[in-house]
Order: sequence, then C-alpha cells, then structure tokens
Amino acid sequence: MTAVRCGHLRGDKPVDLVLSCVDNFEARMAINQAACELDQVWMESGVSEDAVSGHVQLLQPGHTACFACAPPLVVATGMDEKTLKKEGVCAASLPTTMAVVAGLLVQNALKYLLGFGKVTHYVGYSALTDFFPTMSMKPNPQCQNSHCRLRQQQARTEQIVSQHQRKQEPNEHQTALHEDNQWGIIITTLCDHYTNLMCRHKCGIEESVSNEESLEVGAGLHLAYSPTVITSPSVDQVKSVQSICGNLMVPSLQESVDISKETDIQDLMAQLKNI
Repeated sequence: MTAVRCGHLRGDKPVDLVLSCVDNFEARMAINQAACELDQVWMESGVSEDAVSGHVQLLQPGHTACFACAPPLVVATGMDEKTLKKEGVCAASLPTTMAVVAGLLVQNALKYLLGFGKVTHYVGYSALTDFFPTMSMKPNPQCQNSHCRLRQQQARTEQIVSQHQRKQEPNEHQTALHEDNQWGIIITTLCDHYTNLMCRHKCGIEESVSNEESLEVGAGLHLAYSPTVITSPSVDQVKSVQSICGNLMVPSLQESVDISKETDIQDLMAQLKNI
C-alpha cells in the first residue's frame, strides 16, 4: 500500500495505474484489497494453466467489479489453491500466449494513461479459436469487500451530484462563428417543390380555395390556413416562370403546364433540353 500511495515518479503521491502480472489468486486478492482501500485503478491479467487462453481486466473501485465481486471458485469457496497443484507438475507455459496477453495489457494501459481510444473493461484471448471476447462487469452490491461497497456508494453519490449540477447549468445557445454577415448570406434547404411554388407565386399562377373545397375535416376541427391549388397557366406565364427560374425548373412544373397547341414542337424540344 505504501508503494501504491507514495510510488509516483514525480513525488510523494499515488501512482497513476497498477499493472498486475502475478500468477496466483492470493496475490490478486492482496492487490485488490489495497486498490479498494486506496481507491486505486488497476489492471489485472493472467494466463490459464493450459497456456492457451488469457485475459486482461480493468478494475476501477466503485465503477467496475473488483476482483472480489465475482471471484473464481477457489476464492469464493475459501479453498487453498496450493492443494489444486499436483506434486511435481508445473503449469504449462507458452511464450506466445503470454506475449499476446502482455501486449493487450500494455495497449490498454497506454490508452488509459494517454487518453485515446476505448479502454476495454475485460478482454479475453483464446489461442485455439483466435477468439477475443469482451464484456463489462458491474460492481456487486453484495461484495464481501467492505471497501468495495464503500467505493460503490461514493460512485453513486458522485453520479447524483453530477446529474444535479447538469440540471442547474443554464442552457447556453451556441453563438454564431461570425456575428457579422456583411453579404446577408443565409444557408437554407429548399426542395424543388417549394421552388416551384415560389416561382408560380411570383407569376400569379395560383388561386386560393376555401377549406371546405380543398379538404374535408372532422367536426370540431379547422385548418390553420387556406391551401392553394395550381391552375393551368397561359403561355406568357410559362415564359415568365422560365425567366425567373431558368434551368432550376423541374419536370413536375412542366408537366402541370398546359402548353397551347400553337406552340411549335421544336420550341418544346428546346425547352426539354434546357431542363
């Protein structure tokens, strides 16, 4: 605990992160106890006894599950893990599996310390199937570690205070990047339908109708405004619309225009090419 509390390279203060690379559960429980008491973030790693799988886990007291929140069966039952090892038999060891797990541990440590990417709460590795499962483990409210339960209560209190502060903060509207608009530029989006209606309105190619003639509404309801219907314009009105809209005219407007039969077919083809 002294090494964690006063082991920072820049002075007498806690370290930024603890990396666990031990090979037994008793040592992991000791690190977990110190981390919960000191509110210290640490990363636990390990390789299975058959040396074909491993894992890396981020443990943040109060926010994620500690090592005692979901302990292995050996720890949960209180068994002596030394009794599980056979006399004269050593656990398998593959440098390749250990190298993969060590690489994942260091990569997660760099992401946590330097603040980039996403720090995975738990990532496993299966050498037989090349499978990398990931998951997030929440703290156990009934954890046997009293310091873990205390950190959970502190985390909930911090969350409530943070939410209350966000509600009290005034909603500041985002200001424009450039307050002055010398040329009066306005960014907007208008579909072709509204563009057609604007052009028709300038040329007087519309007439208002009453609510009763346009739509039927139920009893007790009324329309907020009178809709308009488009009438068939004359040839002069069509030319006026073309002079205003130019090439922005869409086929829907041309299709609704009743062209006089006296118009030459070549003029119509020329208009279609312009569209």
